[in-house]
Amino acid sequence: MDQAPGSPQGPEDQGPPHAQSVPGCYRHPDRETGIRCTRCDRPICPECMVNASVGFQCPECARGDSGTGHPPAASRPRTLAGGSVTADPRLLTKILIGINIAVFIAVHVRSSLLDHLVLIGDWPPAPFNATQGVAEGEWYRLVTSMFTHQEIWHIGFNMLSLWWLGGPLEAALGRARYLSLYFVSGLAGSTLAYLLASPTTATLGASGAIFGLFGATAVLMRRLNYDLRPIIALLVINLIFTFGMNNISWQAHIGGLVAGLITGYGMVHAPRKHRALVQYGTCALVLVVVVVLTLVRTAQLT
Repeated sequence: MDQAPGSPQGPEDQGPPHAQSVPGCYRHPDRETGIRCTRCDRPICPECMVNASVGFQCPECARGDSGTGHPPAASRPRTLAGGSVTADPRLLTKILIGINIAVFIAVHVRSSLLDHLVLIGDWPPAPFNATQGVAEGEWYRLVTSMFTHQEIWHIGFNMLSLWWLGGPLEAALGRARYLSLYFVSGLAGSTLAYLLASPTTATLGASGAIFGLFGATAVLMRRLNYDLRPIIALLVINLIFTFGMNNISWQAHIGGLVAGLITGYGMVHAPRKHRALVQYGTCALVLVVVVVLTLVRTAQLT
């Protein structure tokens, strides 16, 4: 019960003697302290306190198990999907945007480079000796086309979408999982375009990977019980443009979206005990499908 102002405090208000005792430092029991380690919660005296980003740590937690100065892996802060929390949660997103811009500039400096980067299934006999296609063994086009843009509006829209969607996903998943999601979605988009589009149609752009980020964002928002209406509305608008405009590869968009939904679900719903196995196993299964479909299409064209 609270004491009234100005009233004397008698012995009965003090409580039992042990309730007022202060614990001693775990290394120096004779030194009373009210400070505890923010990681292991052990009492530490001023001599043992090590400054941390939040509060103080004991010497063992500050050194970590290996004595390297980093906290033990088990006690490091983790993202929702189990990745490591980093100082710059958008680092990979910035790097991906930088790569896309660098390729965009290189293509405009040397226009002939475009023929070697876009996704082309197969060219019929023609005088274009430098241009072959995936069916001729140029599988690298499934990847390089993900970073290739020709029009300023195309790269501008894709990079804005990558910045808007990629940053929160990178922070929620962690760098390794985010990068896996990006490449798996992009490859799935390239593969579906290779499978269903005309083999002589050139396909390029990061849209497959971007639609994968759309799918994963929807899964993440559902996992966090956020309002899904904004992301669904934006996705519907993009799908309307996908199917309503010419010169847009709907195959790449749908392939990336489906892969993003599947991979994103595996990332955020993986059980804690087997988290890494389920997450990277999901990525591996999608990649197996990518390889199989690529082989099937190649067999059709050769």
